[in-house]
Amino acid sequence: MRFYKNQHKYYCGIDLHSTTMYVCVVDQTGAILVHRNIPAEPQRLLNLLVPYREDVVVGVECMFCWYWLSDLCTNEGIPFVLGHALYMKAIHGGKAKNDKIDSEKIALLLRSGMFPESYAYPKELRAARDLTRRRSFFVRKRSELFAHIQMTYQQYNFTAPGRKIAYRANREVMEKPFQDESALKAIEADLALVESYSEIIRKLEAHITKLTRRNNPFAMNFALLQTIPCIGPILASTILYEVHDIKRFPSVQHFCSYARLVKPQKTSAGKVTGGGGGKIGNQHLKWAFSEAAVLFLRTEQGKKYFERLRKKFSKAKALSVLAHKLGRSVYFILLRQQQWSDEKMLLVA
Repeated sequence: MRFYKNQHKYYCGIDLHSTTMYVCVVDQTGAILVHRNIPAEPQRLLNLLVPYREDVVVGVECMFCWYWLSDLCTNEGIPFVLGHALYMKAIHGGKAKNDKIDSEKIALLLRSGMFPESYAYPKELRAARDLTRRRSFFVRKRSELFAHIQMTYQQYNFTAPGRKIAYRANREVMEKPFQDESALKAIEADLALVESYSEIIRKLEAHITKLTRRNNPFAMNFALLQTIPCIGPILASTILYEVHDIKRFPSVQHFCSYARLVKPQKTSAGKVTGGGGGKIGNQHLKWAFSEAAVLFLRTEQGKKYFERLRKKFSKAKALSVLAHKLGRSVYFILLRQQQWSDEKMLLVA
């Protein structure tokens, strides 16, 4: 957890919503100078901050519409801090909660040096990162349709399609043994939606790959990541857009924690008191490395390495260890700007 510790003359905490925002400005002593609910309009906020522009920092809890506020502060030269929503919930939780109280607590957290920072992703790459996430959403929806088709066959005690229906050619020759017209219509509706999703996903993947290849900061890293046997264009793009700058992680341990590749542990007086916190981190990186671990098993070196892990751990634990190893390897590949090597990366990194 990183805290914003820079000192300023004024601290502005904003409880942001889609149409309104509650603004609280405090000075170095903690005295409240402004406490007002205003429309979520750039000029209204700038007018309110005019007397404090000489040295003010703006803090807001991370939520879906923080983009415009971050861009406004950047353009106006105002320091902006994005708060980690989950950490802030734990820190400033209280018996009573409303917009007025939340804005004051955000301002006081900034003043105290206890404001948990989240990464404010740069404006020029946000849309591309959001597109990779949207593509994953469509893939999950398509997978739900595949699962429903399989379940419908099982529901009527029919043998499930022998071939993998993820491939279009197999869907075209798929047998539909249903006598009931309604059941048949349900299967045909699922298949029609699958075709629609597949076409959308194909176009998105082509656009994402093209975008990443011509993106100057990512072009070299895009090629380096694909030297890993289990990472193709889509996984490479997902990792690059989620990481952005590998140097923002001070160590490989910080990176693996952010990617949810390590199991958090709570200790007190040398004793383990419990777990928790496993959901903190980037779920999209977690998915990417979990997917890469499974794909790595298709390679000969992957099979051999996995068998070594299986002798020590269960199958599930071995896959988690493999995903962790791949995460460490990606960190060092991006940091050192070098290609994949079985010996140096997988076994030593």
